Amino acid sequence: MQTGVKDLAYSATLAGQRFVFRDLKHVMACASPLRSGDALAGLAASNATERVAARLALADLPLGLFLSETLIPYEQDDVTRLIVDTHDPKAFAPLASMTVGAFRDRLLSHDADTVWLASIAPGVTPEMAAAVSKIMRNQDLIAVSRKIEVVTRFRNTIGQKGVLASRLQPNHPTDDLKGIAISTLDGLLYGCGDAVIGINPATDNVETGRALLDMLDTLRSDYDIPTQSCVLTHVTNTIEIINRGGPVDLVFQSIAGTQKANEGFGVTLDILSEAHDAAQSLRRGTIGDNVMYFETGQGAALSADAHHGVDQQTVEARAYAVARAYRPLLVNTVVGFIGPEYLYDGKQIIRAGLEDHFCAKLLGVPMGCDVCYTNHAEADQDDMDALMLLLGTAGATFLIGVPGADDVMLNYQSLAFNDILTTRSLLGLKPAPEFAQWLERMGLYDQASARALTPPLAQTRLATMIGWQS
Repeated sequence: MQTGVKDLAYSATLAGQRFVFRDLKHVMACASPLRSGDALAGLAASNATERVAARLALADLPLGLFLSETLIPYEQDDVTRLIVDTHDPKAFAPLASMTVGAFRDRLLSHDADTVWLASIAPGVTPEMAAAVSKIMRNQDLIAVSRKIEVVTRFRNTIGQKGVLASRLQPNHPTDDLKGIAISTLDGLLYGCGDAVIGINPATDNVETGRALLDMLDTLRSDYDIPTQSCVLTHVTNTIEIINRGGPVDLVFQSIAGTQKANEGFGVTLDILSEAHDAAQSLRRGTIGDNVMYFETGQGAALSADAHHGVDQQTVEARAYAVARAYRPLLVNTVVGFIGPEYLYDGKQIIRAGLEDHFCAKLLGVPMGCDVCYTNHAEADQDDMDALMLLLGTAGATFLIGVPGADDVMLNYQSLAFNDILTTRSLLGLKPAPEFAQWLERMGLYDQASARALTPPLAQTRLATMIGWQS
């Protein structure tokens, strides 16, 4: 690798051909695995040879360069300012002499254990995480992610090794309370809902959000379920619901990796801070105070023309710095939801899901995934099965389940409740411990064997306990 002082060019020679990259942003984009979003933006490498050359150049770059050369100017972007201003030099010190390639080698070594990985997280910037992920194979991303433990708490404990939590997503096309309640019961029968029972409202306003929250809170409190609820309404609606005395557990917001993209979501860092403080003031958590829930996704900034010429995976990683600042209970990438314009097929979706999970966990963010695709993507449920099991192996904090794997409100394909049960069973994973105890009390789970009861038997037992007539 050669770096010109004047033009800041980065170069590598491969098979007798010299490739020159004009700046750090360019080499990062060309080093990314092929994906449709980068091609659409004109950022992708022109061919596989250039992609490999970019990775060679990237591997030789010192990690310290990412502290002196910002991809988006400090003066123009509050996410850049957040990344720079919150960087921990002491945590970075063990990495200061490393190149991107040496960082990869260290991450994959036996010396990089759970304690060490936690200690360096505040010193790793999103751009560093994205850079090292670009020179890693899928198995590398899984191997490192599996070693990282990010534990958060509200009414239960999420993120321990050996635990796979789940979001129970009982969406309804008309926000019908009975329909949502039935879907919620269905998910509980499969042992889902320990991460959160979270509803995407079809009508996004304060009144609908309050009604849904009241219903979920009544269900949770009546049966003493050690979990948390959330209506995924806009953060400003949630602030107003809190002001009106509503039972808000978690504050939700979609976020992205640039100021302009977040403004497209109608949110600023100041608004997120206000929401975080408002939710914490309620003190509804019984064992912890992690009160935020964020969703992200590769392509969000590009779709808003707010990517500043940065490749979509690196912009996505920058969103995790936003999340990290607010100590969230949960974060997930809705990996295939934005569409094939950004992740074209199953191969690209699988790679993106593993990248997102790795980068977030490396930064100390409790990362889960909505293993999903839209119906016009070149993907199917077999691709989702593969990603589901790979993420389970990688130690994902949680996965999302919807009735029948088909979200009839958002019109996309995800995982079904039984897929969560299957992943836990195949990989020897358990629900969050407090939730597992509740499931056992309700006759839905046997902790000794770590097995959920079959849904028909579970339904019979639960129906008897809550007084439902079959």
